[in-house]
Amino acid sequence: MAFNKLFLNYPITTATNIWKGFYRMASESKSPRLVQTIGTHSGIFHCDEALACFMLKQLPEYKDAEIVRTRDQSVLDTCDIVVDVGGTYNPKTNRFDHHQRSFTETLSTVRPDLAKDKKIKLSSAGLIYAHFGMQVLSEVLIQNKCDVSTTKLSAVYLHVYDKFIEEIDAIDNGEPICADGQQLYHINSHVSERVKKINPQWNSKETASPDKLFQRAMELVGGEFVEIVLEAGTVWWPGREIVLDGIENRNNLHASGQIIELSERCPWVEHLFGLENELGIPGLVKFVLFQDRDGSCRVQSVPIVPGSFICRNFLHEDWRGHKDDELCEISGINGITFCHHTGFIGGNKTKEGALEMAIKSLHSSV
Repeated sequence: MAFNKLFLNYPITTATNIWKGFYRMASESKSPRLVQTIGTHSGIFHCDEALACFMLKQLPEYKDAEIVRTRDQSVLDTCDIVVDVGGTYNPKTNRFDHHQRSFTETLSTVRPDLAKDKKIKLSSAGLIYAHFGMQVLSEVLIQNKCDVSTTKLSAVYLHVYDKFIEEIDAIDNGEPICADGQQLYHINSHVSERVKKINPQWNSKETASPDKLFQRAMELVGGEFVEIVLEAGTVWWPGREIVLDGIENRNNLHASGQIIELSERCPWVEHLFGLENELGIPGLVKFVLFQDRDGSCRVQSVPIVPGSFICRNFLHEDWRGHKDDELCEISGINGITFCHHTGFIGGNKTKEGALEMAIKSLHSSV
């Protein structure tokens, strides 16, 4: 995921002090400690602990924390918080390893108040996100001057997990992407593989210290984490609000409640499916109206699942593949500009005309 224009509008401020006092080697003499310490394992690193450490350092209490990379248990025992090593998961003592045989936690078991039906076992990234994610998101959004509300934060929390963290959890735990013909998770970023490549290769002439390379890994995955959080807060969330408004006003548009209108053009398919499930009306909406860039109106059929070419209710079969005056005559509706040959989308010069297209098409096609 490349850094994009989002950063020009929302410059990242989270990294101001992120590397201050970054490392304390395990072999150093132990002087009185004035800062917090985050422990993780030495040697080959992975995406999950790099992200776990990055997220912790977004929090005020760990902003200036030193990162101790070691497998010496006596050293880890002195750390304020430990991730991805130590063989213990105990939030009360700030121990967050997931490698022990007894570990079976998912986001749904740790945060049943926020997540339902999550089946991917957590890695250290998922564990830190489960326990500290709401605070981390709040810090990132506020520091980048983005609005924060409880409702928004809860929705963004799940979106960021689904689109970014879940794949890191799954890959680190060796979860198959499909089982019994069902896709268990989606790979959206491939960031785990890119972090893996920062480790020295077997014949590498890399002279940078392992800790410096780990810092580079944190910068990579951390930057992408911040990017998706900002995208969620400033692009994804406003779109969700537009779709929600359309759903809530659906009965004012048509008595069937099966047609909605978007006040602004935006990506809507995933929002619609998620909101239908949340509101207990799965499969209800058949057509979505929205304004095109030229001021005309589009009417689009809702797919049976996101990404499918099969729709819940296509536009009228007699209209498909026709356009303009010919289509107006066939349909008896003024202002029609086109109907796609599959019937998944059509256009009209006015909202009223597009609405009439949707109404006439309800239950008219298979």
